[in-house]
Amino acid sequence: MPPPKTPLLTVDCVVLNPRGEVLLIQRRNEPFKGHYALPGGFVDIGETVEDACRRELLEETGVKAGRLKLVGVYSDPNRDPRGHTASVVFLTRVRSTKLEAGDDAASAQWVANWRRLPLAFDHAKILADATRMAKS
Repeated sequence: MPPPKTPLLTVDCVVLNPRGEVLLIQRRNEPFKGHYALPGGFVDIGETVEDACRRELLEETGVKAGRLKLVGVYSDPNRDPRGHTASVVFLTRVRSTKLEAGDDAASAQWVANWRRLPLAFDHAKILADATRMAKS
């Protein structure tokens, strides 16, 4: 029997620094080229979602994740114009604010007021949920 067709699995990482700023990348590629987004990407075969989150964060920003806390799973079939994806989202706090954009990121920066930026995918909803969770 062939395997079932299922959504592609992704991760996103909400990163906060000691000043409460959020780490965002500017996307190098479509979809949403030039828009701000959370660091993240597709989970590789044989990789845990936690390892994928750490890898994507390091590849795109040069930042090593601290302890990961689950924010939630975001699976709206329309969240990604390329097709149905389900993203497991983690929150981490870091002390170092040094950034180095790489991989799919054209730039990486600490942002105090992310609500004013054009965000890719459903990242505004994810950030609202994560920042509310971080305050509690």
